Amino acid sequence: MNLDRLTIGQLSKQAGVKVVTIRYYEGLKLMPVPPRTQANYRVYDQQQLRRLRFIRRCRDLGFTLDQIGELLNLSTQGAKECSRVDRITEEHLKEIESKVADLRRLAAELRRIKNCCPGKRLIADCRILQALLPNMVR
Repeated sequence: MNLDRLTIGQLSKQAGVKVVTIRYYEGLKLMPVPPRTQANYRVYDQQQLRRLRFIRRCRDLGFTLDQIGELLNLSTQGAKECSRVDRITEEHLKEIESKVADLRRLAAELRRIKNCCPGKRLIADCRILQALLPNMVR
């Protein structure tokens, strides 16, 4: 096979995603449906590999599929100002920072509960379980 043409398995391996994920992205129109060979095999090119790697990187950074679709669309409009890309990124960053704050609060609460019990009591007297199940029948 031509080095510029990739099977779905080769594309999968080079991009680090599963074949089923590629098909899923095609169904969502994030990836274009590729042409097929006479034997009905899908064939991909380097541009599709770059696109899939872009999608994967965005997913690694936690962007939603809708955000990725918009970023992909914007990426084809090279002559336009990038303010919309900046807004999408800023909104996503705010969501992440909010989740981090929530996780810090969660960690503090778990630390507080953990410090209630040294781990040397009987299960029946475990203060961690009592804190987690305050209405538990004792």
